[in-house]
Amino acid sequence: MNKFLKLPFYSAMVALMCVGTASCSDDDGLGNGDLTPRESALKEIVDEYTANTVIPTYTAMADASIKLHTAVMAMYNAGAGNVTTAQVTEAGNAWKEARKYWERSEAWLYGPAGDFDVDPHIDSWPLDANALEEELLTNEEEMAKMDPDGVYISSKDYGLLGFHALEYMLFAVQGTGMSQVSVAHDTDYTKEELSYLAGVAGDLRNHCIILEAAWKGEKNISSEKRQVLANVRAQAEIVDKNVHIKEALDRLANGLCFADEMKNPGEGGGNRFTNYLEAAQPMITDGIQNIANEVGNIKIGNPTGYGDDPETDFDPNYIESPYSHNSITDFLGNIISVENAYRGIQTSKDYNAGEEGIKPVSKSLSTYVATLNADLDSRVKAAIENAYNCINKMKEPFIVTCVPGSEYDAINKAAIKACQDLNDIFDEVNAELAKQI
Repeated sequence: MNKFLKLPFYSAMVALMCVGTASCSDDDGLGNGDLTPRESALKEIVDEYTANTVIPTYTAMADASIKLHTAVMAMYNAGAGNVTTAQVTEAGNAWKEARKYWERSEAWLYGPAGDFDVDPHIDSWPLDANALEEELLTNEEEMAKMDPDGVYISSKDYGLLGFHALEYMLFAVQGTGMSQVSVAHDTDYTKEELSYLAGVAGDLRNHCIILEAAWKGEKNISSEKRQVLANVRAQAEIVDKNVHIKEALDRLANGLCFADEMKNPGEGGGNRFTNYLEAAQPMITDGIQNIANEVGNIKIGNPTGYGDDPETDFDPNYIESPYSHNSITDFLGNIISVENAYRGIQTSKDYNAGEEGIKPVSKSLSTYVATLNADLDSRVKAAIENAYNCINKMKEPFIVTCVPGSEYDAINKAAIKACQDLNDIFDEVNAELAKQI
């Protein structure tokens, strides 16, 4: 099976990383009196973007990942032969909740998500089921090292970790063709499978907490989450073998706060941003455009064979979230993340109903672009809405509807085209920002 192990498009940024940074603060960085009109506008945008969009999303995701781990631990503690369907269903629902926030965060996969390989670590697909079933679960020596906090398993291949490993163990597909449905996995788990489940859920939780802490500063996360990271650090012998987790924990201990880097460019010798334009550009190129391209050309394009890679043919093995039938929900979440990055989280949208922690955004890329080129802002918002609406017309099970020549062909192609158009229009946004002084 070919494996799509997610790799960030922004790896060159890693070379600019510093050993440590100042902790999150309200410092103004470059003095307002020193700022050009564009820099002043972008400063306000970055401030609200980090505080009201990125951090609330990562906080909610970390909270949801703790609930997911707790639900899986109920299965683990019940033990082989005693797991109930209700427990599996509860864990599956918790998986969907955590998954929702992850997909809604993918418009900012630069910074910590890329620096520490969190993105490919927790969201590579498809699961390497052969390696899991034939090599890991049957290896007594390896399974004896598994811990429910997920520290040992964190050094395993990405194809055995993350959301899709948990999905494989929590969901099953029944039926054929368009009659397929996703249901709770059978309850006949072995002791080894439950140990694996607990470890993967713990590792996912740890990485979600790392993302929240990396953006807001470890001292600013809850005491429960700080204790989780302390428990991981306590297993230093194992952690030292995982370069990305070790680096993340070391930098957090040294005061890492990525939001502070964006909000205070040019401060200190280690900051990768020298001005607010440099801090804002990744929001577009490494964030919004990255995920718009991935949804259209990879997540939808690879399974259907209609992406922009001429060497990629129809390959249903590339389908993301196939066991939970969550594929299209994933894609929609990604477009929501684009909207949130450009406009701030929109309280008026039905898909944000009931969300806690939503904060009003008065200064966003959208509000600034509207002052520069109102027509462009309108077209960007229309492109976001079009991408969402086109994807929303797609149908599950995607394993069936992705087949070339099916009655869903035109719908799939329209969704891909809408994502490509969404990517392209942000070239105009970048050009508009570049013209300003």
